[in-house]
Amino acid sequence: MAETNDPQLQEFRDSIDNIDAALIYLLSERFKVTKKVGELKAERDYPAADREREAEQIARLRDLAKAANLDPDFSEKILEFIIAEVIRDHEKIKSGG
Repeated sequence: MAETNDPQLQEFRDSIDNIDAALIYLLSERFKVTKKVGELKAERDYPAADREREAEQIARLRDLAKAANLDPDFSEKILEFIIAEVIRDHEKIKSGG
């Protein structure tokens, strides 16, 4: 049977597509909230980065990943990427951009 005609494979791919869509919408919601955080930080002249909070988030996410049987190193890399984007957004907000 050809790969493209395999109904079980298609079912798995459909599930992956749905999960990917959910991830995008969750990230969108997360960035809406972090934008508000950036605006508040700019208003109150707080620094864009909060290394203590970041470390707490990474530790928390690593624990969640372990509980979910997901590689904690992989999870940390994803969160570090997201945090870097958030900090860039906060710096842009603070500079009036």
